Amino acid sequence: MEKKSCCWLILAMRLRTVVARNLRLLRQASGLTQEQLADLAGLDRNYIGKLEREENSPTVDTLEAVALALQVDVEWFLRRELPAHR
Repeated sequence: MEKKSCCWLILAMRLRTVVARNLRLLRQASGLTQEQLADLAGLDRNYIGKLEREENSPTVDTLEAVALALQVDVEWFLRRELPAHR
């Protein structure tokens, strides 16, 4: 029964929270600072921070730019399960 409640919590997590968590984890796994990622993606460093803190929601274009900078598929940002190290 405990496993079901764990899975339900994962499914109930807001998509904005999922994207923010995965962005932060993927950035950190790549060894990049927010500023470095922002430069690679053509975005402002403060905007990357706001995405990671769930203060802003990214557009599809932003997700694509960040995915290209991190060299991952866009789908990584939407995975509710914790992403494994690529």
